[in-house]
Amino acid sequence: MNTPINDINELREEIARLKGVESQQGLALAARFNSPSALFSTIGSLFSGKDDGIKHPGFFNQDILGLLSRIVLPVTLNKTLFKHSNFLVKTLVGLVSQKASNYISEDAVGGIWTKVKALFNKSDKKKPSPNHGSLPHVPPPVVI
Repeated sequence: MNTPINDINELREEIARLKGVESQQGLALAARFNSPSALFSTIGSLFSGKDDGIKHPGFFNQDILGLLSRIVLPVTLNKTLFKHSNFLVKTLVGLVSQKASNYISEDAVGGIWTKVKALFNKSDKKKPSPNHGSLPHVPPPVVI
């Protein structure tokens, strides 16, 4: 607001203008939540942390694999390795696995997967090819 209000009529005009702005913003907000897909995309934007192609910190600041590991890791450990442990041990396992889930991401798992694939590809290259020591297979010429 750049202009000062000097009398009651200007104040009433400014109130009317602000009510108009409020109604426009209310309609815009209602349009954002009018369909289920718009509602899901709004909620999804909280979790994804991506907006307009620029990476912004999301609600949980992790990708979906990191969020799943926050739940799956402690439940799995408490049901298998620490099955007959007391409450304190299970709580500590939960806290430690929550911290460890920060290091689990799609990039980390993808990097490990790439290394495992490279390991198996190297073992495949060590096997001799069936044409080892002979000329490569050249198809016959096509006659038209």
